[in-house]
Amino acid sequence: MSEKRIHSILVIGLGKVGRLVADLLHGNGYRVRGMDLSRDKESAYEVISGDTGDSAGLLAAMKDMDAVITCLPYSLNQGIAQAAVDAGLHYFDLTEDVPTTREVRKLAKTARGIMAPQCGLAPGFISIVGAHLAHGFDKLRSIELRVGALPQHPSGLLGYAFNWSAEGVVNEYLNDSEVIRGGQRDRVPAMQSVETIVIDGVQLEAFSTSGGLGTMCETFDSRVEKLNYKTIRYPGHCHLMRFFFDELHMRSDRPRAGKILVNAKPPVNDDVVYVHAAVEGWREGALLRDEFVRSYYPKEIAGGLWKAISWTTASSVAAVVELVNRGDIPGHGFLKQETITLEKFLDTPTGANFK
Repeated sequence: MSEKRIHSILVIGLGKVGRLVADLLHGNGYRVRGMDLSRDKESAYEVISGDTGDSAGLLAAMKDMDAVITCLPYSLNQGIAQAAVDAGLHYFDLTEDVPTTREVRKLAKTARGIMAPQCGLAPGFISIVGAHLAHGFDKLRSIELRVGALPQHPSGLLGYAFNWSAEGVVNEYLNDSEVIRGGQRDRVPAMQSVETIVIDGVQLEAFSTSGGLGTMCETFDSRVEKLNYKTIRYPGHCHLMRFFFDELHMRSDRPRAGKILVNAKPPVNDDVVYVHAAVEGWREGALLRDEFVRSYYPKEIAGGLWKAISWTTASSVAAVVELVNRGDIPGHGFLKQETITLEKFLDTPTGANFK
């Protein structure tokens, strides 16, 4: 099968992240078509209005495109992935949802293009970093991956702001997390195993949430004793969220829970993204620990100042698109993020933002 390079891209969902994804790709020379429910903003590229629930309209939007990127909530992605397969397009998304990724993987078996879910931060960039560190060891003991998107100046007991999809955050907090412990793949409840973590002198906490590992447990099965992912928050956050979901019985009403939380903690402009990856193992007989620890802040990109969560996520998926276009990633089938080399990722125009 010949590999199909990417020249034109449909970006669906021009919100906090999607708008920058489209801007970055347009700036990198791709022909971009944006699709959203409304056309309320002027753009240097074509923007159309459309609803992904309209199958015929969705396929029409994909006409003469080489690839589609969905920046919508995970619950809408499966239909878009199916349409991409039907149209013969490459597919990219930002989902952390495990069942959605499972369905995308099934579709990849008959896809003519690449099916690349989980191209954001976690899973996504953190998986690339974790695999990069792991490659430096002869034998592995543990891989611990941590990511958090937080307000720089937290207020209130929760110390949080919903700069990311409330639907996605609630999903991560309530679904079980896949891990490797004692050398065996397992599942653990979310919002458990709270630990203290310090980055740049700031004391934080980290606790288990779902989806952040992507396919890492499958890739490192039988190769490592311990592998887990945790979300980073300010101290005390996990305790209050357990109270909210369990004692106030919000676990059974996820949509309402998301609305309440966003109303209480709306988005802020001054955010920070913390990335902490640590791998332990043996190299030439010695037990060692390697770490990748970064704090990412709002950044001026494509003529505007973008929140840390927006530019890190958008830069990640744009970098993966570039790697497929270059032929550094196979042009068809299912993509595991951890198979991408960190050096090649950072060598792309948008991956360079992480340097």
